[in-house]
Amino acid sequence: MSTSFSISVKAVAVVAFLSVLPCAASAQTTPPETQPVLLQMIRDDAVHQDLGLSEDQIRQVFAALEPIDGPWFRARILATDERIETIDRLTAQLGDALSEVLNTKQLDRLDQLQNQALGTRMIVRDKTAAALGLSTEERDALYQVFTETDDTVADIQKQLQNQQLTDAEAAKKINAAKAGEKKAVVDALSNQQKRTLSALTGPSFNFAAVKRIYPAAPELTGDGATWLQGSPIQLADLKGKVVAVHFYAFQCINCRRNLPHYNGWHTDYADDGLVVIGIQTPETPAERSAERVAAAIKTEQIEYPVLMDAASTNWKQWSNTMWPTVYLIDKRGFLRRWWQGEMNWKGTPGEQQMRETIEELLAEL
Repeated sequence: MSTSFSISVKAVAVVAFLSVLPCAASAQTTPPETQPVLLQMIRDDAVHQDLGLSEDQIRQVFAALEPIDGPWFRARILATDERIETIDRLTAQLGDALSEVLNTKQLDRLDQLQNQALGTRMIVRDKTAAALGLSTEERDALYQVFTETDDTVADIQKQLQNQQLTDAEAAKKINAAKAGEKKAVVDALSNQQKRTLSALTGPSFNFAAVKRIYPAAPELTGDGATWLQGSPIQLADLKGKVVAVHFYAFQCINCRRNLPHYNGWHTDYADDGLVVIGIQTPETPAERSAERVAAAIKTEQIEYPVLMDAASTNWKQWSNTMWPTVYLIDKRGFLRRWWQGEMNWKGTPGEQQMRETIEELLAEL
């Protein structure tokens, strides 16, 4: 089954790439998992503009992200407790770095943006809960509301997956569940807390304008790998280009069904600035033969560069879990979308959706 990760379904994508912010030590109930909003938003131009960052500050922000993005991306496949601990640590690390880059006014605004992005879940943040004066009991009661919402949404998504609901029906039910959660939170706050909440969120920000919510793409490595077609490539040298990196195994039928799509992208968009890179990571003994992989490249009429990832070092560097998987990288080197499995699985218009994203990325300055 294929999985789509796109800007238009950003909230759903992030759940799959989930992490949590630090939970309160005094709370009796485990808080719900929430989006890693600080890690996501700080890399985007719209947020930089809202904060009024200078060019030098932006440069320092990106420098602060360099040691964080790789561990954050790889954390998505860790066991829950380890993932939570890792993202907790990375969020704190980034927060410390930003405190040295941003001024007091900018830090206050960034705090407001985090609260806005989290919505009702902002009380998971100790700082926000303390400002609202919420007791442990009050937080626990709201955590229970969040848990009930999450359970409801999970059930709706299961019904959708089993085709018991249409997309429209599922969306309506999910929106109703979230509206109920919002009402429960508002009803639980006193008038003074509601006034405080306004100060904690500040002027409304249009999060629909945020495009970059994923980390920088991991660099390709030649460790245990050989370029069977094309010259050696470093992603760092492709800034200004849009890049599609796909992982495959040449005997995998699902992979083979995607290969014509990648060929089509190369044919249709190479002159516009798209670079397609194939990485063949073996799944079977036959797929460890460079000769057989090279022969398959000719059979499939692949014209773009292909890296034979014999030792699976790139596979591990990217924390892949499925053949095939394809990633789209923007002109600044940030991951913008990825797809696992066949793009047109059971009539899903995945290839067309990926083409639309490619065209959007190519149009960006």
